[in-house]
Order: sequence, then structure tokens, then C-alpha cells
Amino acid sequence: MLIDSHCHLNYKGLIEDQAGVLARAREAGVGKMLNIATRESEWDDVLATAEREDDVWATVGIHPHEADEHPHVDTAKLVERASHPKIVGIGETGLDYYYDQSDRARQQTSFRAHIAAARETQLPLIVHTRDAEDDTLAILRDEMGKGAFPGVIHCFTASGAFANAALEIGFYISISGIVTFRNAKDLQETAARLPAERLLIETDSPFLAPVPHRGKPCEPSFVADTARFLANLRGEGLEVLAEATSRNFNQLFKKAVL
Repeated sequence: MLIDSHCHLNYKGLIEDQAGVLARAREAGVGKMLNIATRESEWDDVLATAEREDDVWATVGIHPHEADEHPHVDTAKLVERASHPKIVGIGETGLDYYYDQSDRARQQTSFRAHIAAARETQLPLIVHTRDAEDDTLAILRDEMGKGAFPGVIHCFTASGAFANAALEIGFYISISGIVTFRNAKDLQETAARLPAERLLIETDSPFLAPVPHRGKPCEPSFVADTARFLANLRGEGLEVLAEATSRNFNQLFKKAVL
């Protein structure tokens, strides 16, 4: 069984044929999918998909791009929504200094509010970080000092040094289809050496379709292509990688039980 640990089933590109997307994922051996929230206006729809589908779970969170528009989403609101049995994680949240679509201070405030919710609920924090390694790590370390919380760096594209630091604080690292890209040599080197017990895989669909699907809307079934590439990169069988990443997902996202 494969698990897509991060997808956006309610986004344009998937929502138009969500039933077909889910069917193709199941045919490809995907046993679980985590439907990720990025703004408050989509929380109900993201959760409704998870409530309707036995093999889909949901998160609650505000993407750093949306931080300016959501100053009212605080720790208490996240904790309240996270009490639903189908909501199994907090995020995605984090820092994105590449696009700077929200004020950096506001991103940091939102990030800390999500971390506090993860600490209180002990649900995994789903972290997005782009061109913000130093601040992301500084905040994670600072907040970890206030009390431990579980988490994952999603769609990992950061440096090998950042990977080491994330592992040191107990986080998991999730690899997307980017690892299959021709220009992803540094990421491939990092992915090849990540400890098997901290590795997850994802699509981030409908974005970042892996080879051989470049140029198409990504969908959860494509996690199988990423898994095959990653297994070959690491010199292990696909079944070994699938078993390890599924076990890791179930250990991290403890509420996501069938």
C-alpha cells in the first residue's frame, strides 16, 4: 500500500473529476490520502471530502501565502476544528519568502499559532518552507523548547543541512514528485540518504506532477511514480519503500486509522 501524505483534492484540476481521481488512486495502490487545507474558506469542503471517503483524511490550517488574510485564525480556532475525528493534522503552515505573498512577520505569527495548536493537540504540524530555512528552523527550535510537538517538512526541497536539522528535532521529511525532475540533483542526493524511519511520500497534487506526467495536473495516483523513482534512487525495492513510508505515516498521523 502507498499513502499520499499531502494532496489538495478540492483544488481546481482535481475537483472537477474528484471521483475519477480517487478511483485512479485506489487502482494504483494508494490506500490513504491526506487532503490538506490552506485557507479557512475551504475547511468545510476539505473536511466534507474526508467525511465522505473512508480512505481520505483532512487537516486544518492556513498556508503562509494566506497569512495576511487570516489574522483571526488563532490557536484556539485551530484546536477547536482539529477535534473532529477526520482532522488528523495542523497545516499546512510555515514560511514562504520566495513569493512573499504575505508579510513575513504575519507569516511568523501564524506559524507559531499553528505550532501551539500542534503542541496542544499533539497532531502533526505540516510545514511549508521556501527560501526561509533559517527562520523556519529558528522558530521550530524555539517552539520545541516550549514543549514537544510532532511534524513533517512537506514537499521537501531545502538543503541537506536543513534536512539534518529537521531530523534532529524529530521531524519527518516528505518527498514529492520534484525528486524525479532532471534538475533536482541536490534533492536526489538528500532523498537517497534520508533514514527510512523518517521518510514520507506525497504528490502535493494538483501541483508538481512527477516524470513521466510533467505538464499534466498531478493527482494522488502519481505517488506510485514518485515511489518507484525514489526506491530506485535509494537502491531498495518498491515494496520496501511502500511499507516503510506507510508505516511512518501511520505512526505520525495516529488519528488516520481505517
